[in-house]
Amino acid sequence: MATANAATMVPPGNRNSVQPDIPGASSRRTQATNTSFQAKYRKVYALLQNDAELRAKIRKVAAAYDIDPMHIVGAIVGEHTYNVDAYDRLQTYYVKAMSYLSSKLTFAYEGEDVSDFVERPQFQKCAGITDSYDLWECREQVWNHSFRGKTVGGTSFPNDRFGATFFQPYYAGQTFGLGQLNPLTALQMSDLVHKVSGLPELDVNDPNTVYNTIMDPDLTLPYVAATIRKSIDAYNSIAGFDISHNPGLTATLYNVGNPEQRAYALEEENEKRRAAGEA
Repeated sequence: MATANAATMVPPGNRNSVQPDIPGASSRRTQATNTSFQAKYRKVYALLQNDAELRAKIRKVAAAYDIDPMHIVGAIVGEHTYNVDAYDRLQTYYVKAMSYLSSKLTFAYEGEDVSDFVERPQFQKCAGITDSYDLWECREQVWNHSFRGKTVGGTSFPNDRFGATFFQPYYAGQTFGLGQLNPLTALQMSDLVHKVSGLPELDVNDPNTVYNTIMDPDLTLPYVAATIRKSIDAYNSIAGFDISHNPGLTATLYNVGNPEQRAYALEEENEKRRAAGEA
């Protein structure tokens, strides 16, 4: 295994000979809001440049999770450039956070609450897992193998991600807040954030608090850092690559998600290359 040796350090920078195509969904979203990637980049850059308090918060939370602050900056800039516009002022995020406390939100599909859904017998293999990350990863795998795009017990389930199906009360694919987190990611990171930052553990039966946590900058930054920390650890322990010096790569993983699956796929590909004498 790659982990038997020291991890290969991935230096900073982008070594693509040409810029990869921007995903179509990102382009369509940007066109629909009558803006441009350049304008969205300038907006989030200005937010960070003009708010010394925000920069100080980023440095503090980065130190707690033992990552370079640029990883958090990269994730925020990437999300707000290719996903949605940043608000002009940090205060707007606090106001939005308060609004979610007064809403009536549910995590459900076709009237079935996710807390009931995961009690189905297909999820039995996840029953003994206590760590929030491993638990929700297990449940997501069960969704992919047993429900995604299938009809089970008379209910037809969409060929879509677990998070988009059960954890988007407004519309599928929506992410929120300064870190553009989705609720499933927040639930996965709950134990790590509780351990490192001392924040209360999130409860899937309390969607309003989950959304408030995502929207409140003081609460969401530890979740951003924890998500990045998980990606760095996954690539190190699974694929044998140290990506802790490449914020461009961690920002990409932050955007696309599923770092462990991607790390396993990378290690599998590298094993094939080594077996073929191409390493």
